[in-house]
Amino acid sequence: MGQFVGNLIQVYKLKRRKHMGMIACYQCISDQQLNSLKNFNGDSEELLEELEDWGEEPELLLDIDKMWDALHFVLTGISAGEPIDNDPLSEAVVGVRSLEDIEDFIAYTEKTRVAEILSALEAFDIDGAMEKFSMEACKKAELYPNIWDYDDEEEELKEEISDYFQNLKDFYREVLAKNGNVLVTIY
Repeated sequence: MGQFVGNLIQVYKLKRRKHMGMIACYQCISDQQLNSLKNFNGDSEELLEELEDWGEEPELLLDIDKMWDALHFVLTGISAGEPIDNDPLSEAVVGVRSLEDIEDFIAYTEKTRVAEILSALEAFDIDGAMEKFSMEACKKAELYPNIWDYDDEEEELKEEISDYFQNLKDFYREVLAKNGNVLVTIY
């Protein structure tokens, strides 16, 4: 998991320097695509081109924009920069296994974990979590993106996080129904 955290932090620092946004996307992928991903031995650019090809006509795709770190924090109490091993709520946001030796954050979840992740999402009390939501706690945790000083936007952000949570839950439900695997990209 150390390399996993390193990859996410490295991408975060790189994008921060370039003033670019880091967006999380989730895609349902087939067993064949998963095997291709696991066995890929080209460079980062080749891999990104391959993933872009997959994304041109995705079977199922979800974009949660820049709220991935905040959503991870709401679900687990910590930043996505510190994913929790074998925690389905953490894995829902950042995947189970990340690819090493590439600049961008790319991870995957095999179909054998999807049902457990969905079950954890369905059991999670998002309304209760949103009642306890604190912009100050997000600021202290240094969550991405750095928007936690705008207290007047708290209700809007809570609604956005709740919507992304519901979308993520629906996504995993559809992936389970399709017996698919999940590709997670954050860059």
